[in-house]
Amino acid sequence: MVFKPEEVQTFKELFDTHKTSIRHVEGCHRLELLQDVNSPEVFFTYSWWEDEKYLVKYKNSELFGVVWPATKALFAEKPEAWSSEQRHVLT
Repeated sequence: MVFKPEEVQTFKELFDTHKTSIRHVEGCHRLELLQDVNSPEVFFTYSWWEDEKYLVKYKNSELFGVVWPATKALFAEKPEAWSSEQRHVLT
């Protein structure tokens, strides 16, 4: 996600406000916010869902209905999202 530079702090505060609620949504096992070290207006959220059905359920929830529009209003560019499957674990 690329945010307007003047909205970076607003986004961080928004994420901090809702991160615990998002993390405790049924099926969410992990939630992280990553910020690009060279472009501070670029962020990635990394979340680990038990199954895609839980992610879909979250996207249809009241919580998402609050968080997403507030986040979307801060973007400088159209966001991108990917869903991936774990193929190998190195230990």
